[in-house]
Amino acid sequence: MKLKNLGNMKKWALSAFSATLVAACLLSGCGSKEKGESGADSESSKESGGAQEMVLFTWVDMFPQEVLDSFEEETGIKVIYSNFDTDETMLEKLAQADGGDYDLVIADDYIIESVVEEGLAQKLDRSKIPNFENINPLYQGQFYDEDDAYTVPYGAGIPLIVYDPEVVDLEIKGYEDLWDESLKDSLALTANYRVINGITLLSMGGSMNEEDVSVIEEAGEKLKALAPNVRMIQDDNTQNALLNGEASVAFLYTSQVTKVMAENPDLKVVYPEEGLGFGIMAGFIPSKAPNSAAASQFLDYILQPEVGAKCFDHIGYYSTNQAADEFLENPDLAVPDSVTKGEIVQNVSEEADAAYNKNWTEFKAACD
Repeated sequence: MKLKNLGNMKKWALSAFSATLVAACLLSGCGSKEKGESGADSESSKESGGAQEMVLFTWVDMFPQEVLDSFEEETGIKVIYSNFDTDETMLEKLAQADGGDYDLVIADDYIIESVVEEGLAQKLDRSKIPNFENINPLYQGQFYDEDDAYTVPYGAGIPLIVYDPEVVDLEIKGYEDLWDESLKDSLALTANYRVINGITLLSMGGSMNEEDVSVIEEAGEKLKALAPNVRMIQDDNTQNALLNGEASVAFLYTSQVTKVMAENPDLKVVYPEEGLGFGIMAGFIPSKAPNSAAASQFLDYILQPEVGAKCFDHIGYYSTNQAADEFLENPDLAVPDSVTKGEIVQNVSEEADAAYNKNWTEFKAACD
């Protein structure tokens, strides 16, 4: 069997591994975001010539231009689009501005926890965002904002199992099925140590964020038992193994799932019965936003079902807006209503993280 460990693990999903993962996603992470940077000065969010402006601070190309244009046409508020390259860059700039300069920020879950803790986000006035009711409960009440007081989800990165039903006799329903002996030397995995440890724990009925070292060690033993089924471990273009027949089953980041299904819609996507692992991008209004009213108006606007669907189709992330699902051009971006369990990978203690790393090292050695 062939083992490819590319070393630079991607952040899956949009996701929550600040101290443990190297950022580069999914959505690749979950989705793959091409990120650029351009500055926005504090004056750009003020009214100019009688017209309102709203400074949006996020990664490049996170909204279809038609949505930004239609928002301006409908409200008279011009969106000034400012980009950052990483979540950490965003936090640094927002801190330097003392929670000012920007009206709306969209960033990943783990960094938002720091934003809230540092007092750089303001509580939402939900009366100004009535369409929040469209948000799928699966993505509400997460660790970074347990009361949904500060944030509005904007897309989820969800690594999923995809397989070729023409080649695989087994009906795969969850992570546990990956250990089936009929799948020997046929499985392609992404190379994220916390995620692979996490789905092993989920297959055992546990949590992706287990802290008990003895339980993590037990998961390590189970993970090594998966080695005979593993054909390859790699982060980049893992979906190609399914397309070229090198693997018949794969565990893929969101962007890879989207690509492989576009190439071969006859493949089958599995929403594991043990529950999803996911990462979330979410919007928040900085504590001293010059135009927070416009930010609230924009958040409510993109939560409209048809507008939200255009956004999800554009960015290629899973829909966090249940009401938008029926309007998606790509129905694969809608998680089935039957899926109600999910968990975000979070930071753990140094002892637990060391145990996860040990599991990963031993698992890769077993795959050689």
